Order: sequence, then structure tokens, then C-alpha cells
Amino acid sequence: MRPALRFLNDELVKKVIDEAMGLLETLGVELQNPEAARLLAGRGVTATGGRVRLPRHLVEQALAGVPGEFRLCDSSGRETHHFAPGNVYFTPGSAALNILDSETGTMRRPKTADYVEYAKLVSHLENIAAQSTAMIPDDVPAEVQDSYRLFLSLLYCAKPVVTGCFTAASFPVMREMQVCVCGSAPALAEKPLTVFSCCPTAPLKWSFVTAQNVLDCARAMIPVEFISMPPAGFMAPVTLVGSLIQHTAETLSGIVISQLVRPGTPVLWGGSPAIFDVRRETTPMGAIETMMLDCAYAEIGRQFGIPTQAYIGLSDAKLLDAQAGLESGIGAVLAALAGINSVSGPGMLDFESCQSLEKLVLDNEICGMALRLVRGIEPKDDFPALPLFEELLRDKHLLIARHTRKWLKTEHYFPGPVIDRANRGRWQAEGSLTLGQRARREKERLAAQWQPPAFAEDVRRELGRLMAAEARRHGMDRLPDLPE
Repeated sequence: MRPALRFLNDELVKKVIDEAMGLLETLGVELQNPEAARLLAGRGVTATGGRVRLPRHLVEQALAGVPGEFRLCDSSGRETHHFAPGNVYFTPGSAALNILDSETGTMRRPKTADYVEYAKLVSHLENIAAQSTAMIPDDVPAEVQDSYRLFLSLLYCAKPVVTGCFTAASFPVMREMQVCVCGSAPALAEKPLTVFSCCPTAPLKWSFVTAQNVLDCARAMIPVEFISMPPAGFMAPVTLVGSLIQHTAETLSGIVISQLVRPGTPVLWGGSPAIFDVRRETTPMGAIETMMLDCAYAEIGRQFGIPTQAYIGLSDAKLLDAQAGLESGIGAVLAALAGINSVSGPGMLDFESCQSLEKLVLDNEICGMALRLVRGIEPKDDFPALPLFEELLRDKHLLIARHTRKWLKTEHYFPGPVIDRANRGRWQAEGSLTLGQRARREKERLAAQWQPPAFAEDVRRELGRLMAAEARRHGMDRLPDLPE
């Protein structure tokens, strides 16, 4: 039996959806993208005072076109994700402004070398199924940071990428990079390599850039995850139900935009809501109410039959400490029990603003434990029980029993060396290492095993050419030197 978690009953889910539909019909959304507004005008929906009111029938038509499942592939075309009910995948948190420096223990701006080290590390983290454009290198201009992150991800790690654009102008070259890797635009549509994050603004608003991202992805059949971020008690109702209504309305409006362009565009019903801590004026991602919002809106997404995503399993701590483990562990377990398909968060600290490679190594083990948890408890040659217990009484142990040898590695999850399971004497003999020291050692060990993705050399050259041309377009004579 697979363990599961629910926060909402069916009646409450229906009520939240009805209220959100009513908001879209009555108040509508602010839409700052002229092209999206023209598409809606073609369906008889015109803007009044910059707001468009979306009738229920149009929302329902859009929902009818959304696929109930879709797949992602790595850069070799091998399927890595099947976003369908019951499947859970973990991905690092995205777009951190800082990295936790393992030498000094302080936060600083990331550089190209940090990003490359990250991509190499993710290649070897077995419980992290995708990479993300996890941090923003500040040794290139802001105008090329979107495309540069994707360029480094594709060059150094074969796993699919959760990414996005902070500028609309970044999308064309980012699409060309993917086409280059996949071989053609139809091949990219058939075997998607990325998911783009598209974020409405609270309350009930789509900026020009974010709406344009939705339009562009739909044309290219690139999956998107809608990241509605209502801060409960600030730019959203303080109650969790009220915030869920706002999240539902904002996400439904994004689905309308995407499906107007191309019905059948794959999407994830996602988000990054949080409560607002009025004492500190922060949006804590490690708050239990924030995690409850994530799990609850996933239930609403499943009601529509849409795959789900959440920013959960991360921490507001500033160091790799007990708070980091506490908040990340609770979030990862709740996400897995809630059946969220794409869980974004491993590695993240400080309100989604800092990436820690040592924490990413630890979170890989947290994810492994959560994935084992949701496999549940099932009989494995346990009936009839009598022969096994007769063997136990006869031999005084079952260490080398056939039953043990058959089921040991599937029944028990064995974490790597970052998790200390040694007795005290052995721990002392092996150097009395702290968690941070073990995580740093494991990070270095895994990164040393890195092998480049199996690209043809002409693909690698073309990626370099595309990135260099984009850099020149924004006034860069040359890109930063890349590590080996």
C-alpha cells in the first residue's frame, strides 16, 4: 500500500475551484502583454482598464486541452520523467542569487566555476532526477544570464533542465540551444528537454515578460510550470483557503494563455506560495503552513487531472545546520506523501536565494529516504512466514539467508557517507567528521567522477557558437573561461 496525504476534502476542493472561477469572471486578471490580449480578443474577451475577465466556459475549454501526463528526456533522448499520478521526482531549487562558499562558510555571488561544479555534481546525484538553472553567475551581464545558465547546464550535465527567462529576449537562443541538442524542432517537441518556469505576479497579474514566456513555450511545445506565489497575509488572504483560491485563479489564467496558443501544451500545476511572517517581514519557505499550501494546491491540480510541481523541501536557514535539515526533511517527506510530481527545492537556503552544494548532497539523501517512504510496505516472500522463522531459529541469524540476499537492497534504503550510521568508535576512527565535512568530501568525490554528456563534437561547437553570438549581441567580447 502506498502511503498518501491529503489536506482538503472533495467538497472544499470544489468550493475553492468555484470561487477561483468566480474571481476570474468578475475581477479578471491584469494582462500587460498585447499579444496575449489579442488572442483573448479573438475569443470575445476584451480588456477593460487593463484587466481581462475570463468566462468560466473559456477556462473549462482550456483545461480540457491540458495533457494529463507528459514525459521529459535527457540530452541523449532517454526518458527520465513520466509526470503521471503517483510519480515523484526531485529537482534542485532555481535561480539563486548566492552560493554558500564551502571554504569560508559565507554567502557570495556565484561565478561560472561554481555553476560548472554544480552541474557536474548533479550528474551523480541518484535521487535528483533533473537539474535546474540553479544559480545566477554574476561574471556575465544580466542580459545573457538566462541563456548562459542553460548553456552551462547542457554542456556539463545530461539531465533535463528546469529553467526560465527573466527577459523575453532570452527565449529564442534558449530554444535554439535545445533544438541543437535534440536535432530538430519536432524532436524537441517529441522529447522535451526542459521545463520553463512562468510566474504570474500576485495578485492576479501577468507581466509582459512572463506572459510572453508562456506564449513562446506553447508555440515550441516546451512544457511550462506555472509558479503562482501568493504571500498569505500580505498580497493574498491570510488564511490558507483564501490563498489557495488566489493561487488557483492565477494558475488557471496561465493555463488559458498557454492553451489559446496551442491546445495540448504540457504544463505543471505548480507554485511557490508562502505565508508572510509579519514579525520578520519575510516569506518563510520552511514554515509548516507554506508546506501545507504546497500540498493542498497539488490536490487541486490533481482534481483537474494536471501533473503538479511545488517549491518545497528547502530551508530558510543561512548555513548547513539543524534548521536546514529539519525544514528540508519535513518538506521532502510531505511532498512525496502528497504525490507532487516535480519537487523543486533541494540545495536551497535563505528564502530561495542561496544554493549550497553541500546541502544538495545531503538533500539527495533526504530525497532518497522520501522516495523509499512512498513505496510503502508490501509483502516480499513473507507468506507463509513459518519457513523463514524456522531458518532463524536454526541458524541464529538471517544475515546470509536467501530471503535477505534477495530483498535487502530493495527493502532497505542505504544512504551514502554523508549520513552517519557508524557506531561512535568507528566514527572516531574515521576522523570524527561533522555533517558539513562529510558533505564536502562527498561533493568532491562525486564531482571528480564527472564525465561530459555524450554529445557529438559538432553539437558542442554549435552550442558554443550560439552562446558566443548571444554574448556579442550584448557587448561581451568573450565568455568566461570554462573549467575542464
